[in-house]
Amino acid sequence: MFNEKTYSQKMDKTIEVFQKELTSLRTGRANASMLDLVKVDVYGQAMPLNQVSSITTPDARTINIQVWDLNNVPLVDTAIKKSELGLNPQIDGQLIRLPVPDLNEERRTEIKKLIKSIGEKCKISIRNIRREANDDLKNLVKGKEISEDDEKINEKIVQTFTDEHIKTIDTKVEAKEKEIMRI
Repeated sequence: MFNEKTYSQKMDKTIEVFQKELTSLRTGRANASMLDLVKVDVYGQAMPLNQVSSITTPDARTINIQVWDLNNVPLVDTAIKKSELGLNPQIDGQLIRLPVPDLNEERRTEIKKLIKSIGEKCKISIRNIRREANDDLKNLVKGKEISEDDEKINEKIVQTFTDEHIKTIDTKVEAKEKEIMRI
């Protein structure tokens, strides 16, 4: 039997990943989640930054990273420099300070393009989920598990889910672009 909720949940997960990617973008304000995608090569594996340190934002323009192991400080420094955040770490013992500079117009335009590209990838993922659902429906009809009428009804339901999720992405992209362009 066909369960449209499975596909709706997959689309919801895609949007969650999209939101996480959006929050990791630098917007001119210090935000600990900007560092969520930064991985540090420690203990023989790539670990998320928040698993080797404490991350705080004492003010709107600074992020403090308290590295737990002194030996990992240079590794954390390297990982931040390699990330595409454009931040310059300042090391003070086990504390790394990240001053978050204001965005210039060129960087804002760059980030805007990046947001659109991330949004487009998310839309493609959602369309792929729709295609997967439609393929499953066709296989169920071939296997005579559901009628063609049921197939059409379920295709419309899946299309409705797809439209809603794509609209959500567009809204989030628009909101993030406004946030980036605000000085």
